[in-house]
Amino acid sequence: MKGGTDMRKIGLVISGLAISGLLCAQTLNVEVGNVLYQFPAEQTSLMPYDNGTTLTVMEKVFTLSDVTAMYVDDTKVTDSSVKVVYSDASAAITVAGNIAKDLTITSSGAHVSIVQSSDLASEITYTLSGASSDGGFYTEGSYKATVELNNLTLTNVSAVYSGAAIHVQNNKRIKIKPLNGTTNTLVDATNGKQKGCLYVQGHIEFAQKGTLNVTGNVKHGIKAGEYFQIKNSTINVLGAVGDGINCEQFFLMESGTINISGIADDGIQCDIEDPETGSTGETTDHEDEDSGNMYISGGTINIAVTGIACKGIKAEGNIAISDGTITVTTSGNGKWDTDDLETKASSCINSDANITISGGTLNLTSTGSGGKGIKCDSLLTIDGGTIVIATSGGLYYNNGTTENLNYTGNTDNVSSDYYSSPKGIRAGTKTESGSGWNVTYTYAGGIIINGGKIVVSTAGRNGEGIESKNTLIINNGEVVVNAYDDAINAASDLTVNGGLIYARATNNDGIDANGNVYIKGGIVYAIAANSPEVAIDANTEEGKKLYISGGTIVAVGNLESGASITGGTCKQTTSWTANTWHALYNGGELIFVFKTPNKSNSGGGGYGPGGGGSSQKLVVYTSSTPTLKSGVTAGGTEVLEGLGYYPATATGGSNVSLSNYSSSGGGPGGW
Repeated sequence: MKGGTDMRKIGLVISGLAISGLLCAQTLNVEVGNVLYQFPAEQTSLMPYDNGTTLTVMEKVFTLSDVTAMYVDDTKVTDSSVKVVYSDASAAITVAGNIAKDLTITSSGAHVSIVQSSDLASEITYTLSGASSDGGFYTEGSYKATVELNNLTLTNVSAVYSGAAIHVQNNKRIKIKPLNGTTNTLVDATNGKQKGCLYVQGHIEFAQKGTLNVTGNVKHGIKAGEYFQIKNSTINVLGAVGDGINCEQFFLMESGTINISGIADDGIQCDIEDPETGSTGETTDHEDEDSGNMYISGGTINIAVTGIACKGIKAEGNIAISDGTITVTTSGNGKWDTDDLETKASSCINSDANITISGGTLNLTSTGSGGKGIKCDSLLTIDGGTIVIATSGGLYYNNGTTENLNYTGNTDNVSSDYYSSPKGIRAGTKTESGSGWNVTYTYAGGIIINGGKIVVSTAGRNGEGIESKNTLIINNGEVVVNAYDDAINAASDLTVNGGLIYARATNNDGIDANGNVYIKGGIVYAIAANSPEVAIDANTEEGKKLYISGGTIVAVGNLESGASITGGTCKQTTSWTANTWHALYNGGELIFVFKTPNKSNSGGGGYGPGGGGSSQKLVVYTSSTPTLKSGVTAGGTEVLEGLGYYPATATGGSNVSLSNYSSSGGGPGGW
């Protein structure tokens, strides 16, 4: 029966279905407007036909005057499935019979709404395909579901059902599947109230190897009210007024690709959800859920952020990176925060808690004033991976009334709330209480480096390379820092137990601590600007000290005055040649081959004879008796970005005359 409600034909269809169902699998199709319900013959059983006005099939009651067609064919039906095919201003909807009774379906043009009954106890798979220049998909329910995207192009322009292109009002697990080999594009309305172009009240789990392009015209590109997880899929956020991806509970990336650009806020942000109220009123039943944390164990992330004081990757909880390739660029300048009454700046990776990096490749670039590569408010632990950071922005100043993007004044008498310095890495917190002689400090977090390769460069004023607001411990790994200000700095004690370290500052100390400095192992190559800056500096003004008891040290510039040097021998020379390969021996054993810096050093005047300023000492320390050769031909394993070899070979060269080093000859410290 098509095109009418002929009661005799309904009876014939039902009778024919009952008879033919014995012979082969068939399907009863009931069409109501643009919705087609499909009931497999083997599932239909009795179909009450009441007073010529209603027909009940598998508990789904049809008003016959609404039925536009009814027929039998051999279409195969997949249980618990809904298909929506968009065709510009309309949408055709196909519903599997086993869930027909549990769905309320309405549509307006190409805007589709499907509300699930609270009695529904099975997962529905929604497959969306086709294209519409003014359409959307809304579903509401309380049971987990899957949304498949099959070459879907969907733009919402009229803000029907909130204005999102896809809106899932369901706080359960929702799988989003861009089907393998497909490209799908979502754009939301410009005048709606949606929280994202793709908005899921509950958990989002991306799977399959398709591509999803998203543009958020009101707020976020993708918003998950709870956690966000991705495997295999490619997500391109092409633009958003808010964050590219915003979620609560946690963010988990195991594989796939995320590309984010053209956004006005953070690239990826994970918020802590209030266990009582929900941080944005999403849900209230997640006291035991992982909240505010981010986990990246694979895949590729590319983020470009241009907004003022915006972050590439931001977590209110912890961040753990164990693998994958992450490239983040921020170009926004700092700003004055009128709520906290302090300056804020951009950063590529930012955590309000801890960050742990154990693998992967990170390329982080910040060009805005006051920008940072990595910033965390507690403990940063680096166990592995390759991290390359470059910041080039100036010192940002703002006191609430006056802004300066490249402040060059003295910050000694300026409140730290008024400026934000560019940093490669900044971790930990140092808080101050009291005043005058009664000031006390409280420290938390800090930095621990156990492995990996870290390369940091900073060009802007006050740009320190690696800064800990508490202790800093290096146990292993390769660390290369070229910085405007201190290359490596700790607000409390700084300890080197091992690793390969190159720390060069063009305007301050190579390695500096406001507490004690302990060199116990590893190879440390530290270069300072000209006097009064020193290569390795401890806070002697407050009774702190440099303790050297092991390892290998090459220092261009003095060591801290009054250093305690044990467990080896320290030598010095002022007659060394710039930009030349030198071989350092411990007795007769070749320990390290290094290249001396060139003569020019901005802010310092120069290095070595003819350097343009006071000549600096070249200080070496080994566990026995150091000897030094200049002008050697170097070989072996290249380290420290081409500035050293370890293990090394050396041929040729000439002996350098060394004299005993006196620790009383160092700089004043504390610079």
